[in-house]
Amino acid sequence: MSTDEARSGPLADLRVIDLATVIAGPGCARYLADFGADVIKVERPPSGDSVRAMGWTDPSDGRSMWWKIVGRNKRTIALDLKDVDDLAVMRRLCDAADVLVENFRPGTLERLGLAPESLHETNPRLVVTRVTGFGQTGPYRDRPGFATQAEALSGFAAINGDPDGPPLLPPIALTDEVAALVAAFATMVAVHSGVGQVVDVNLIESMLQLMGPLVPLYGVLGETQERLGAGIPYTVPRNTYLTGDGRWVAVSTSADSVARRVMELIGLGDDERFAGFAGRVAHREEIDARMAAWMAARTTDEVLAEFEEAHAAVAPVYDMADIAADPHFQAREAIVEVDGFPMPGVVARLSRTPGRVRWVGRDLDADGREIRAELDGA
Repeated sequence: MSTDEARSGPLADLRVIDLATVIAGPGCARYLADFGADVIKVERPPSGDSVRAMGWTDPSDGRSMWWKIVGRNKRTIALDLKDVDDLAVMRRLCDAADVLVENFRPGTLERLGLAPESLHETNPRLVVTRVTGFGQTGPYRDRPGFATQAEALSGFAAINGDPDGPPLLPPIALTDEVAALVAAFATMVAVHSGVGQVVDVNLIESMLQLMGPLVPLYGVLGETQERLGAGIPYTVPRNTYLTGDGRWVAVSTSADSVARRVMELIGLGDDERFAGFAGRVAHREEIDARMAAWMAARTTDEVLAEFEEAHAAVAPVYDMADIAADPHFQAREAIVEVDGFPMPGVVARLSRTPGRVRWVGRDLDADGREIRAELDGA
């Protein structure tokens, strides 16, 4: 299937220039591409985006698994923006585009001669989405920004880990993926506005959004959330527990009615100390100990069956092997296979205008000749 034949979807009339690298910025463009946007990935020769060499590789062709996902549904062209002729091609691409996504340090785009003000002179409708570590303003704007910094500075790491252990960083590219979603959302808001403008997205504030009530918890009460392992301060029981056959399951009781049913299930329903959220929180260790003993006396299947009968929230802790075998994930086609390569499907389902994964990340400059011909009107 050619890229032209495969170009369809609710965003098929949108052209996006992806000048970003690694995950967060390119992830933004990938979400738009999944719903049909014509995304042109601009990379510097000779090696292209560093994500092409990052992480695990597919033994069938030696390509990075990361690149196959982040580069999916995009056309590629190699341009050296320090070369006068290639920079001219880049300007022409921006003049014909609806969106430019970039994640250079603040000021770099300007030094290249691609300042948003200059681009808007020749394309007033252009949305310039800028994804950085700290944003376009503020005292930290010039610092190099990476996900680890955002996870540390946003308050996220501080609440992860056991009470007596160190703060923990997520073992996945969490910040990059969150920022990619934020940037895609903000980009579409800007496009919908009908006004060319700059979208300023950064990693730290994207993660700060996940902190929710922890912000007013400190601002109003002067309190900070402590580390509780798999627990959270306001819901008990909420943890992971080991069953009698050696499997881990996760339990949540964020609704009071559910919590009362769980208390009944584990034999604590008659104890008035556990009648409300505050009482259960005050006796966290006692409830967790009872829950752990209850779990250890049953197999995983028995635990799941009893919780389901009680209409309470429980789930086995899955790894990727479990997900691949699970009938619900299969029925939902949450994992799709493209060119023999499995990857997560589109991020959301649209009933009338669905997105789809059309191809995996392509070779460097795979579409360079085609794109240049389009600019020349051929």
